[in-house]
Amino acid sequence: MGVRYFGQAVRRVEDPKLITGRGRYLDDIRLPGALHAAFVRSPHAHARIKAIRCDAARKAAGVAAVFTAADFGELGRKAMPHMVPVAVVKQPINYQPLAHDEVCHVGVPVAVVLGASRAAAEDAAALVEVDYEVLPAVTDWRRSLDAETPRVHTGTPNNLVAAMRGQFGEVDKVFAAAKHVFRESFETHRGGCHSMETRGVAASVDPNTGDLTLWSSTQAPHMVRRLVADHLGITERSVRVIAPDVGGGFGPKCSLYPEEVAIPLAVQKLQRPVKWVEDRYEHFLSTTQQRDQSWDVEVAADADGKMLAVRGRCIHDNGAYVPYGLVAAVTSLAAFPGPYALQAVDIAIDVVFTNLLPNTPVRGAGRPTACFVLERLADRVARELKLDPAEVRRRSFVRKDQFPYQTGMKARDGSPVAYDSGDYHACLEAVLDKAGDDFATRQAEARKQGRYIGRGIASYVEDTGLAPFEGATVRVEPSGRIVIQTGAASQGQGHATMLAQVCAEILSVPLDKIIVEAGDTAAFPLGIGAIASRTAVTAGSSVHQAAVDVRAKAIKVASEMLEAAEHDLVLEDGAVRVAGAPGLSVPLGDIAFKLNGMSGIPMSQTPGLEATAYFNVPAATFANGTHLAEVEVDADTGRVAITRYVVGHDCGKLINPMLVDGQVRGGVVHGIGNALFERMHYNENGEPLTTNYADYLLPTAPEVPRIEIVHLESPSPRNPIGVKGAGEGGTIPAAACVIAAIEDALTPFGVRITQHPVSPQMLRALIRERS
Repeated sequence: MGVRYFGQAVRRVEDPKLITGRGRYLDDIRLPGALHAAFVRSPHAHARIKAIRCDAARKAAGVAAVFTAADFGELGRKAMPHMVPVAVVKQPINYQPLAHDEVCHVGVPVAVVLGASRAAAEDAAALVEVDYEVLPAVTDWRRSLDAETPRVHTGTPNNLVAAMRGQFGEVDKVFAAAKHVFRESFETHRGGCHSMETRGVAASVDPNTGDLTLWSSTQAPHMVRRLVADHLGITERSVRVIAPDVGGGFGPKCSLYPEEVAIPLAVQKLQRPVKWVEDRYEHFLSTTQQRDQSWDVEVAADADGKMLAVRGRCIHDNGAYVPYGLVAAVTSLAAFPGPYALQAVDIAIDVVFTNLLPNTPVRGAGRPTACFVLERLADRVARELKLDPAEVRRRSFVRKDQFPYQTGMKARDGSPVAYDSGDYHACLEAVLDKAGDDFATRQAEARKQGRYIGRGIASYVEDTGLAPFEGATVRVEPSGRIVIQTGAASQGQGHATMLAQVCAEILSVPLDKIIVEAGDTAAFPLGIGAIASRTAVTAGSSVHQAAVDVRAKAIKVASEMLEAAEHDLVLEDGAVRVAGAPGLSVPLGDIAFKLNGMSGIPMSQTPGLEATAYFNVPAATFANGTHLAEVEVDADTGRVAITRYVVGHDCGKLINPMLVDGQVRGGVVHGIGNALFERMHYNENGEPLTTNYADYLLPTAPEVPRIEIVHLESPSPRNPIGVKGAGEGGTIPAAACVIAAIEDALTPFGVRITQHPVSPQMLRALIRERS
């Protein structure tokens, strides 16, 4: 019998090269004769460009060229194409490769300097003189639609990007009949992605064909190819985009940025390779961020504490431009009703412009903010009715026997949203069992000692496996090696390992015989991107389908070679064998050799031992989970220590439990950052105040507890391998969970927390207010 791979915690096949220093990231790319780029960026959040003087910079030592938008002609001045166009966007204002007449947030590029070295380019960039007419900046998204608020973009009618509404049921009727109605206001604040590797772009042009090759630290090489070709007015086949090893992305690396168009324009102009790597200061100024939402909501509950309905309004800060559609806002809206069997929902979201960085998805997109709202409402019901927070959830969850469960909301294509599978109650109980039932005793004892410990829980549902598709080719070479080619990119999650496991399970070959080629538009023709917890569902299912087809073909051809009936053949250990006859077998490589053809010899089968499959997603798969945190708060300093963290997680069938654990733990750490540390601060002029890691805080090892994980498996019926996504579930409920625990710890002070992140200073202020 062959070895089983699907479901096993095998080591990542990517790691040997990475831990021995053989990874190839964007900054490792060496292009002979390449120039290095440095961008001149706006220091103002809103200003009109009156003049740009580049003479001194052009004369500086080591400088080859300095370009402004005017130097690139119409291609430099026109707006870039949108990554995700959305019809409801009233003002789809996007970046230009270089700003031509107006800048609308600090960090917008207005010129690019090309030098023999990065240092030479940066020195010359400091010599570029830009005359600005500073204009009023809008930084408070809550006031963006007020009549007296200035316009974020000169000449626009207002600051409204889009107005959306999601609703089902008779919400007013449900509220009128409800025994209890509670009102809350919540806010979540801006943070970034801060992947270990920053963004970067390199490009060269083939002097013979004029074809453009672009290297980008992107999550979506095929989408970048499409949009770059669109902007440049050339065919997609003349553009090759390669995403080398990518050191994290978390969502912002899926957007198309001005640098990814400006660098190719410079390459076309100079006919020389050009490379740019974002420094960390630029990351704070120019890589998209997320959050800044305010919510005014109400929850209706019955006499027993069962949640019945939610209604309210959200104001969502879009930032200055709309490069990535409304994904962050849409996913906040679509996340309702969460894991709850609500009778009615009515949520309105106004998406508004501000003179700040665009708000695009960061791990979880808009789901963590919607989860924060729903879970804090559940906690409010529990507090008011003096119930255990877990009991409110038990009474309000969708039951296992209700699946597939139509929520009442609509998907992007207008179809009803229906949860495919799950057992939310079992996930909650697994977490509570793991955490133990002695907390109340421990909390009472701690309070006698003057210590304040608390426990919080939060549950979530996540739509994963985003449509439309990913594809894959599985090919057996005469050497016996198997090559998987796919359009599904990676940002460090372990996709090559996961896809190899899916393939190895079907073709019964060891993992070291499988090569995975991805992140290159020349390797596979179509792809969407490593976003939205989708790759296991989409690419994993495509590899499965292609491997099944290869297996069937191998058995068919082997039946001719072995002169045996197909039903007597088995595929084991990389060879097709006659069952019960150990000496009669043919390796997959020999079958591939035969199918590759020989001159003058007819073939009875189509050439090649390979197959290509595209898994078209019929509907989203829905992962779910419950988190539990225990914290201790120092009432004198406001310091929060997370002392325990338990995760119950259900992402369908597990391909590799170790990879899923890594994704969940990383996601939780990201969520801890959202809860306690990460916040971008701006002054009233829109100038960022937190542009280094002394001021912008990230969780580090001492702040992260041991994260315990309990897996449940509710296979999805919506794909052939029964999987759901796992990349963002660790983040989605984490902030709500930690904030609930802090509030529970500070119950003796009557502290109520309705926003995140919370700092020690904020907690001390809340304690003083109540003392």
